[in-house]
Amino acid sequence: MGTTTGTRRMTVAQAVVEYLSKQYTVDKVGGQEYRERLIPGTFGIFGHGNVAGVGQALKQYQKLDPTLMPYYQGRNEQAQVHQAVGYARHTRRRQTYAISTSIGPGSSNLLTGAALATTNRLPVLLLPSDTFATRAADPVLQQLEQPHAYDLTVNDAFRPLSKFFDRVTRPEQLFSAFHHGLRVLTDPAETGAVTISLPQDVQAEAFDVPEEFLAEREWRIRRPEADDDDIARAAAAIRAAKRPLIIAGGGVLYAYANDELARFAELTGIPVGNTQAGVGVLPWDHKHSLGAIGSTGTTAANAIAAEADLIIGIGTRYEDFTTASRTAFQNPDVKFVNINVAPIDAYKHGTALPIVSDARKALAKLNAALGGYRVGADLEQKVEAEKKRWNATVDEAFDTRYTPLPAQNEIIGATNRAMDARDVVICAAGSLPGDLHKMWRVRDPFGYHVEYAYSCMGYEIPGGLGVKRAAIAEAASTTAAGASGGQVRDVVVMVGDGSYLMMHTELVTAVAERIKLIVVLIQNHGYASIGSLSESLGSQRFGTQYRALDEEQHSFDEGEILPVDLALNAESLGVKVIRIEPGEKVIAELEQAIRDAKAAPEGSGPILIHVESDPLLDAPSSESWWDVPVSQVSELESTKQAFQTYVDHKSRQRKLLG
Repeated sequence: MGTTTGTRRMTVAQAVVEYLSKQYTVDKVGGQEYRERLIPGTFGIFGHGNVAGVGQALKQYQKLDPTLMPYYQGRNEQAQVHQAVGYARHTRRRQTYAISTSIGPGSSNLLTGAALATTNRLPVLLLPSDTFATRAADPVLQQLEQPHAYDLTVNDAFRPLSKFFDRVTRPEQLFSAFHHGLRVLTDPAETGAVTISLPQDVQAEAFDVPEEFLAEREWRIRRPEADDDDIARAAAAIRAAKRPLIIAGGGVLYAYANDELARFAELTGIPVGNTQAGVGVLPWDHKHSLGAIGSTGTTAANAIAAEADLIIGIGTRYEDFTTASRTAFQNPDVKFVNINVAPIDAYKHGTALPIVSDARKALAKLNAALGGYRVGADLEQKVEAEKKRWNATVDEAFDTRYTPLPAQNEIIGATNRAMDARDVVICAAGSLPGDLHKMWRVRDPFGYHVEYAYSCMGYEIPGGLGVKRAAIAEAASTTAAGASGGQVRDVVVMVGDGSYLMMHTELVTAVAERIKLIVVLIQNHGYASIGSLSESLGSQRFGTQYRALDEEQHSFDEGEILPVDLALNAESLGVKVIRIEPGEKVIAELEQAIRDAKAAPEGSGPILIHVESDPLLDAPSSESWWDVPVSQVSELESTKQAFQTYVDHKSRQRKLLG
């Protein structure tokens, strides 16, 4: 007979907190092994659903051992998820945070964050509280009642948004729920939002917890090898191609495949275009880097894509922006080789050559299989010419001076110049992500963080705060390891007034923790991106400007600009603010303001730089397209003209089964 393992009398919430404190990821990349805490802390906003459960447990462990499970405040549950996602991406999915909420609106506030995490394939652990499992008090405050399904609660809304969902209605269910939840959380092919619903009465219920459950556990990050037969078939396809093109996505970064990708491009001469998530796979000025591809891409990448006969997708999920809504690849014989750790992405576009594998391991095998192969000189010459043309276009966009209000292009250029190579730029929504994608000159694999899978307005400040937390931990880890360096990366959030107004309150979190976060707030009095899109679709920028209501026309399009002072708003939250006044010296003053902000010591709190721009000055064209349907019939002449343009573009759209 085996020995009987001991138990400890604990509440469910206490068991959850201690269990999470003992979970570690182990990741082996090349010859280096990383072992890190999977959940280094827990966010929480407390209400009657979790204050006596998870709240009590966190407080108890704070008294017993403050390092066991640090607690972090936030001002909005959705923003707490964004912080966790930002942290997870910067740690290359080896770490994330847990988020505890109350029931009802506290839980449902997580839904947008859950969708964002799952869409981006980034891990986050959500612990929304739920109504009484016993139904002793029924209905409780904030309970959703459905007459056709009385067991339905608000938390069931997480099912389609999560990669894993479970509800712990009995203490004994805790073991399987968290074991399988963390299995998904640490699986690079399946990761996303993991939601474990905790009824408020179950959280406070006591039971005997086996010591095995509370012991340290390691979760090894799976990095599967590529099948040799798949590599041989892919190598044959590459050798047969005349104009191959690589599309590199975020999977390259998560697999630490940058060096192997550079080696692959340098050995073969195959050019590389990158998705939003793939910015940083190569430095912007690398000989074989074409930069961004697709609807928000460079003319260089799109010119090469149009003629490509073989697309080698590495770690990309082929979002419609990447494929220019399936108009980017015009070669009638184009085929796809897709390398991805996730089968759903490896099989996209009907490819006959999927490789389900870790990107770095697949590239290493391809490099060995393609010895002696190189593309023709004509392709390399075209790549060089197209890069030169695009770089000149960006130089002009960065250097042209408009007064008294600058173009957003100038602001991006100034910010790019003022930042160091290791600094990180953060963005998510509006016109900025597209402009950054095509023009930002990245120099470090960690230097670019634009959330564009869900493109969630409001992500920028909390997401940036999550990245900054990771940067602080990164520097501390480097110092502790005895390596030289240990300097904390500066994190610069670029955000428009529209996104700022969605979720600026996490600036208070930065103030409370004295976290140095630099925010460049671009005031253009509305939604610049959708305004431009609306105009191109014949809808005349309807509803996209922040104006006073014209009651006669019931219109917000022609009234006076709202007397909103967002710089003053930030100051009222305790943020240090630098105002850049309109005029001839805007760009020089902006660059100096960013340098001054960077010079501020760590621990001095957030700094916001307020600058106005002209929303009607567009970025250089990508010479590409994005499919947004136009009304087929209209009384507006602008819409009729836009529809004809739409039909012309639509005729170039392809199924891309290759």
